[in-house]
Amino acid sequence: MHTRTPRIRRALSIAAAAGAIIITAGCSGGLAGGDGGDSGSSDGPIKIGMLAPFSGSESAFGDYMKNGAQLAVDEINDDGGIDGRELELLVEDGACDATTAVAAANKLVTNGIVASVGGYCSGATLPTLPIFDEAKIPMVIPAANSNELVSQHLPGVFLINGTGTQQAQAAVKYAQKSGAKVVATIDDATSYSADLAKSFGEQAEDAGLTVKFQATVTPGENDYSAVATQLAKEKPDLVYWTGYYQEGGLIVRQATDAGYEGAFLVGDGSVDAKFAEIAGKGYTEHVLGTFTQTPDMIQGADSWIADYEKLAGGKPGPYSTQSYDAVRVVAQAMTDAKGTDFDDVVAAIEGLKDFKTFAGPLTFTDDHTLSGGGFVIVGIDPASGNFVLKDDLQG
Repeated sequence: MHTRTPRIRRALSIAAAAGAIIITAGCSGGLAGGDGGDSGSSDGPIKIGMLAPFSGSESAFGDYMKNGAQLAVDEINDDGGIDGRELELLVEDGACDATTAVAAANKLVTNGIVASVGGYCSGATLPTLPIFDEAKIPMVIPAANSNELVSQHLPGVFLINGTGTQQAQAAVKYAQKSGAKVVATIDDATSYSADLAKSFGEQAEDAGLTVKFQATVTPGENDYSAVATQLAKEKPDLVYWTGYYQEGGLIVRQATDAGYEGAFLVGDGSVDAKFAEIAGKGYTEHVLGTFTQTPDMIQGADSWIADYEKLAGGKPGPYSTQSYDAVRVVAQAMTDAKGTDFDDVVAAIEGLKDFKTFAGPLTFTDDHTLSGGGFVIVGIDPASGNFVLKDDLQG
């Protein structure tokens, strides 16, 4: 069993500070399953796998996830590994595409991983669930957060990003806090986006808000003038876009040109500097997002950021901390389980109590989700285009 070095302790103290800030109110004999490695044996590296988008429209997030996970792997290995065995991170491109992700998941299984710490797009993550489940590989998913991921109640599936329900709750809370009375939603029909829009609409109505309309667009297009015109005509106080930044940037620009002047709230799939780049200068003044805090928003995270930059050669971005924590959750569970047996590791993950993460103390619910979503409201810095903390929704 390994002991924590000062660097690990420093990261945990940062995580504890983060938790104090961002708790809100409300993608065989061992675990290997495949025959391509020795990670299920008692020696050699313990292989963990990650599916993340390194191609396609969401490729900006892939390196953030990979580097966050690798930083945790390096720290754990520097600290002696897990009972003397080093971790090895195997990464494959999921491309936010179901077919690509299924092929990549099968490759990771064949290469002998014993746990998965990836998953960005819910629509691409969902079809990998039965692959990892059949291979007896636990999944600690750092980004994808559709409720569908846990509704199947597979024993090895855990989410360390807040669910769509929890994110929608934060969006409704902000809508009320901002004085919005009439709201609307726009989704792109993907699992994550449709789930978030539906949850927001239901919770908004329960909160006494009027849902003016709920629209669905086709991702990958360039012309969203129909929904832009609808926004300008119906004039909701706030519209919640639950898809990704490529389409979101175009929609906000076209809606503004059509005359829409209300608030434009976006889900976490759109929270990236590319949103402002796509929308264009002067089009993001009223754009806000629901998101969990990134290191640059957390007081005391400077040293963690410096470690990340030394590894990656650039600043950490969205889902770098969740991916870092996903590796730590798996490592702690294997340490507690004294091995990599699927049932033992799953039981150990379920048994974690107040495990320190960037999102605050982690204890999983019976549904293998976070007890608190940790979502805050972020806005766009006009100078850099980056999303920055706007409202922690406390008080």
